[in-house]
Amino acid sequence: MSATRYAYLGPEGTFTEAALRTLPEAATRELVPMVSVSAALDAVRGGEAAAALVPIENSVEGGITTTLDELADGEPLMIYREVLLPITYALLVRPGTRLSDIKTVTGHPVAQPQVRDWLAAKLPDARWASAPSNGDGARLVREGRHDAAFAGEFAAPAYGLEALVTQIHDAANAETRFVLVGRSARPSPPTGADRTSLIVWLDDDRSGALLELLQELAVRGVNLMLIQSRPTGAGIGNYWFAVDAEGHISEPRVTEALMGLRRWVPKLRFLGSYPRAGVTPVDVPALRPGTSDREFVAAADWLARIQDGRP
Repeated sequence: MSATRYAYLGPEGTFTEAALRTLPEAATRELVPMVSVSAALDAVRGGEAAAALVPIENSVEGGITTTLDELADGEPLMIYREVLLPITYALLVRPGTRLSDIKTVTGHPVAQPQVRDWLAAKLPDARWASAPSNGDGARLVREGRHDAAFAGEFAAPAYGLEALVTQIHDAANAETRFVLVGRSARPSPPTGADRTSLIVWLDDDRSGALLELLQELAVRGVNLMLIQSRPTGAGIGNYWFAVDAEGHISEPRVTEALMGLRRWVPKLRFLGSYPRAGVTPVDVPALRPGTSDREFVAAADWLARIQDGRP
C-alpha cells in the first residue's frame, strides 16, 4: 500500500482536486488524478493509493450515484472524513471567444442542473455535452472540441483558457460534499459531531420493509441525514439504500440500531463513522430523552441486575 499517494477524480483543475487540497495532509502527499471515480477507488483497492477523494453528495441534486454505486460494489472500503466545498462555476473559453460565439458547452453532468437557468437565459441555443469531469471539460475546450466549459475559475490557467463569466450558479450557497475513502480499518474515535454511512439491502419488495428500516433508527433516536435508493440490477422494484445517520458507531444508540438492522436485512455494508465537516458538538441538537449514552448504559445495567438476581 502506497502511504504517500492520494488519488482523486481528475484531471487537474477539478473541484475534487480543490477539495483535496484543503486537507492539511495533502501538502505531504503525491496527488494522483484519475479518469473516473471508479478508477480512483480501484487505486485504493489495488494498493496504488492510500486513499481517494471523491464527490458523494451535492446540495442541488443529492447523492452522486456514481460514487454510491462504486462504494456498494466490490471490495469494501471505508470513509474516513468529509470535505464541504462551496461550488460556483465560471464559463471558461479560449481567449477571444465572445458569448455570441458559443454554440456548444460542456461540463460534468452534476454541473448541468446547477447552471440550467443561467444557460436558458444567456445561451438558450447552446448544445450541452457532458464531460467525465469539469477539468476534462476545460481540456475539451482547449482542444477545440467545444466552445465553452463550466468549471472552477481556478482551472482556467492550467488549460490556457479565460473566464468569460464568473460566479455562475442557479442556487445560492450550493456546495458539494466529498469523502476521503481508504481501506477498511478501525473507525476513528467519536468527536460528538459525527456521521455514520451505510448501504442497506432489503430482503424483498414488500409493504413496510422501508418503514422497518427507518424504525430501527427512529426508535433509538438516531437522526436520518440522507437516504437514497439505487437499483440492485435484479429487476424492477429491487433496490438498495444509501443511508447517512447522525452519530458514531461507538455510541450505544447507533450500535443498537446497526445490530437491529443486521438481524434481519440480507446485507448491510458499513461505510464508516467519521467527523462531519464544519460541525462541532455545540452545533448538534440535543438528543431526545431516553437516547443518550448515559441512559443506554443505565438501561443495560438495570437489565444485568435483574438477570443476576440483584434488586
